Amino acid sequence: MQNAMQMGKGPVPVSRPLTLRGPCGRCPSGAGMLELPFLPFCALLGGLGVACVAFVSAWCQQWRGGFAWDGSARMFNWHPVLMVTGLVVLYGAAALVYRLPFSWRGPKLPWKVLHGALALAAFCLAVPGLVAVFSFHDARGTPNMYSLHSWLGLATVLLFSCQWLAGFASFLLPWAPAWLRALYKPVHVFFGSTILMLAVASCVSGINEKLFFSLHLLLAAPSLQGHLEEAGCSARAGGQMGTGRPRSSVTGHQDSGVVPVTAREAATSQPRVACGRAGLPWAR
Repeated sequence: MQNAMQMGKGPVPVSRPLTLRGPCGRCPSGAGMLELPFLPFCALLGGLGVACVAFVSAWCQQWRGGFAWDGSARMFNWHPVLMVTGLVVLYGAAALVYRLPFSWRGPKLPWKVLHGALALAAFCLAVPGLVAVFSFHDARGTPNMYSLHSWLGLATVLLFSCQWLAGFASFLLPWAPAWLRALYKPVHVFFGSTILMLAVASCVSGINEKLFFSLHLLLAAPSLQGHLEEAGCSARAGGQMGTGRPRSSVTGHQDSGVVPVTAREAATSQPRVACGRAGLPWAR
């Protein structure tokens, strides 16, 4: 180029690699990569989110006994539904707000409000979800924080609440200086993605944990009756409780003798009193 300029021919243009850009003209979409229609792909993600909520709700309604708010196992069923709806579906939708092409132009305030409102709605669903599981554990005398899922889920909710407060103070309040917003923005994006992955991991580990508990009861059902007879736990449990009539220690129904326990009964009756095992977390 210097030789060309010295000869009076002017600067020689330098070829640059072509970069494909998005609809806004400034967002690279990646050369050589498969481009998918963005809006139909977002609609597909929204449909998958609705399907997740529908499947978890059907699982709790049809196979876990339904819903209630009385400290029973049906109260626990609110926990997976509210957590999946809030921390996975709504929080995932909040994370995708700034990926919409409509948010690339024009004022940012409406999109900030939508992003914060979706995150706040997710938090409002997570709080009663935690109340449901803690109240259920307290009613049954089960320890609250006894597994990796418990600590992972609690850490996710705490980080999520701190993330929302910091984002609200930095991006929505008018007195936040521009340098503070520019400094905190990459931190906010990083922790937003991290918390979303933690939320997905918490939900998957929690559903698997509940599945393991149910399978434990299902596999233990054929030999459970023999253990009860050997330990004498089925001898007039109702009379010991002051009812005057014997009560089965597994099903809790009044009976004059031992009630045979099938696999389905063990999976649906949620036994909690069996030879001093009331405090074990799997007896949920």
